[in-house]
Amino acid sequence: MHAEKFVPMKNNLSSEISLSHVARGLYRPDDVFELSRVTRLEKARTTIYESAREGSQAVANRIAELIRERQKSFQKLVISLAPGRSTRDICAELVRKYKEEGLSFKNVVFFDLYEYYPLTDTTLGNHAQLRSQLLDLVDILPENIHSIPGNLKKEKLMQFCQEYERSIEAAGGIDFQLLGIGRSGNIGFNEPGSQITSGTRLVLLDNNSKEDAKIMFGSLEQVPVSAITMGVDTIMHAREIVLVAWGDHKAGIIREAVEKQYDTACPASALQLHKNAQFMIDLGAANALTRISTPWVVTSCEWDDQLVRRAVVWMCQKTGKPILKLTNKDYNDCGLSELITHFESAYNCNIKVFNDLQHTITGWPGGKPNADDTNRPERAKPYPKDVLIFSPHPDDDVISMGGTFARLIKQGHNVHIAYETSGCIAVCDDEVVRFMDFIKGYQQMHMPAEKTIPQKWDEYMHFFQKEKVGDQDTREILDLKALIRRGEATAACRHMGLPTSHIHFLNLPFYETGTIKKGPLTQADCDIVKALLQEVKPQEMFVAGDLADPHGTHRVCLDAVLAALDELKDTPAWDEWLKDCRIWMYRGAWMEWEVDLIEMAVPMSPEELRFKRNTILKHQSQMESAPFMGNDERLFWQRAEDRNHATAELYAQLGLANYEAIEAFVQYKMQK
Repeated sequence: MHAEKFVPMKNNLSSEISLSHVARGLYRPDDVFELSRVTRLEKARTTIYESAREGSQAVANRIAELIRERQKSFQKLVISLAPGRSTRDICAELVRKYKEEGLSFKNVVFFDLYEYYPLTDTTLGNHAQLRSQLLDLVDILPENIHSIPGNLKKEKLMQFCQEYERSIEAAGGIDFQLLGIGRSGNIGFNEPGSQITSGTRLVLLDNNSKEDAKIMFGSLEQVPVSAITMGVDTIMHAREIVLVAWGDHKAGIIREAVEKQYDTACPASALQLHKNAQFMIDLGAANALTRISTPWVVTSCEWDDQLVRRAVVWMCQKTGKPILKLTNKDYNDCGLSELITHFESAYNCNIKVFNDLQHTITGWPGGKPNADDTNRPERAKPYPKDVLIFSPHPDDDVISMGGTFARLIKQGHNVHIAYETSGCIAVCDDEVVRFMDFIKGYQQMHMPAEKTIPQKWDEYMHFFQKEKVGDQDTREILDLKALIRRGEATAACRHMGLPTSHIHFLNLPFYETGTIKKGPLTQADCDIVKALLQEVKPQEMFVAGDLADPHGTHRVCLDAVLAALDELKDTPAWDEWLKDCRIWMYRGAWMEWEVDLIEMAVPMSPEELRFKRNTILKHQSQMESAPFMGNDERLFWQRAEDRNHATAELYAQLGLANYEAIEAFVQYKMQK
């Protein structure tokens, strides 16, 4: 009897989500002529891959190719890179090549790109992370590793920076420089304003860089205020430079670096001036490039319904006209005469797009019973539906789709909510003190002889008084903070009329590290989600597609659901219920869906929007005192209302009904 072949869990399926069809000719042109046509607004060589996985593989292949080329001539290869989410898969692939393909790193000389300063704990920081991801896992010679120490004495900083530059020169210069790109356009820690002549030096970190480093150091207070980094000039002297970027959240800064003129406000744009530099990005990071976002500006298009809608909405915003008032002249003036040829007139195209958008609007997110559902986003039958909503944190559901959540309950559907993580690290110590104070008061009123509560009170107060910035909470305190979040989520659900038996707290293990830095997604996480899916057997699901979450938890939670669905596809569940389950993705906590992507728009009245606000306010620990509000100073209910208002306003500007607010959804189409 043959043993069953082990199939590892797919833990990064969110990177393969393609929300819109992008014609291959736009990112992989067939000839040099078409390449020059579609890239004519790009000032740096840019290669686009369908997924981060494919791009990471290509970069790792290039590094391996260079290593082997130098080995043939008994020469060293000098490389520099930094660890992180952008390069993690590249390092993993290089380690795999070492273990499985015999790729040796003995001829590789390595230089750190940067290091945080000052480092009080050398087990943290850039070099320690790079060792764990690559250097300690391959056969690179210790004497060939040039690190930047984060615990240098201040008086030796300048001398070290000068010596580091001389070490690079003595090694023959950097042959291959691998870069990521920060939210401010920084390369290494060359923040906006860094001059192209800058060398290795000490720099102060801006707020974005500090926010990004919180995951490594555990809290914003623990992030060092500065870093020692190779300068722009040092980087530009490398013989070959590759900058990688993966995901939608990088799209805006990639466009600035690639399509705008070189400007010190975006240090990555300096790569435009290098003769052998290229950007290697996935379709998500390429989203804002002209050839992807508005391809009609640079070339002829393969028109589909979604691209037509995007072009017409773009034209409305450019002309300030609603859809039904666009004329043949508008199409010609905006370079969209192709659409007139395709539809025979502006009027025909206008009607098509207007109707498509009109059909996205529904007051029945679970489907309207006993109604013609031909042009409705969701099916009329079955009714009522078993609905399962996944919420990464205990408040994302009401922030992003609170109006829809309430509508589903009101319209009689059998709704379940699954809170994927406890959210315990996003509760301030003051909240624990407040709740313990209440419990202590209750104990004194009704159980004066009880000693446990006063003892716990003293224990927690002692811990908080002695606690230093960056100290990790005890497991017991984390559990208390999770209990606070659980109580708030339950109160919000009760406010909407959801039975408490339909509330599921999954507490996925990847999150329960007690720090900002989370563990990897594992089979244990997947199995928990899978068990709930098999219990509820939903006919409609809602999942968070808010991949711009700067802390990454939303993406991991989505990956957990997608991995569970992927494993269920090969079981009897597929024919039993899964193949007929419709899955909707919501956003809202950080950004909203673009109008050309929206497939279901659920309007809200002023009263419903007020009800949603009051539901969000049940999450009191996440108001002004919440630790992870991000750079957006608005409270979560304000962010949600502003985005819902903006979506409704855009629909109104396009000539559709003028609603108070709209929540938007995109369908995730699952295939076996």
